[in-house]
Amino acid sequence: MEKMQVSYSRSSGPGGQNVNKVNTKVDLRFNLASADWLSQELKEKVAEMYKNSITVEGFLVVRSDKTRSQQLNLADAMDKLRHMIHTAAYVPPPSSKESFERSRRRHEASVRERLRQKRVRSQVKQGRQEPQCD
Repeated sequence: MEKMQVSYSRSSGPGGQNVNKVNTKVDLRFNLASADWLSQELKEKVAEMYKNSITVEGFLVVRSDKTRSQQLNLADAMDKLRHMIHTAAYVPPPSSKESFERSRRRHEASVRERLRQKRVRSQVKQGRQEPQCD
C-alpha cells in the first residue's frame, strides 16, 4: 500500500450538488517496476495487457468514481487493480487430447460445410446465366 500513490479529485459521477464540493474520484497510481512482490514475467504481462493505462514513468493508473464516497471509490480502485493482476496471472489449463481432437473435427466439418455452400451458391448463379452455344 505504501508503494501506491492515491490522489482525489472532483468526480463527474453520482452525488448531486455534492459532486461540486467533495473530491470523491480516486486516481490510484501503482509503479509496476518497483513491485518486488510480482515476478518479472507477471510485470511484463500486466504491462502488455494494460499498456493504455500505463504512463511514461511506468505507473499503472486505475480510476474510480462509481460512488459518492471517497472510501468506497478507493476500495473499488484497489479491487480493479487486484482484478487486473489476477487476470494477468491466470494461466488457462492445457487442453486434453480429446478436446483438441473434438475441436479439430469441428473445424474440418465447418470447412466442408463452407465449401458445400460455395458450390451450391455457384450452381445457383450458373443457373441464372444464359445458355452458351458453341
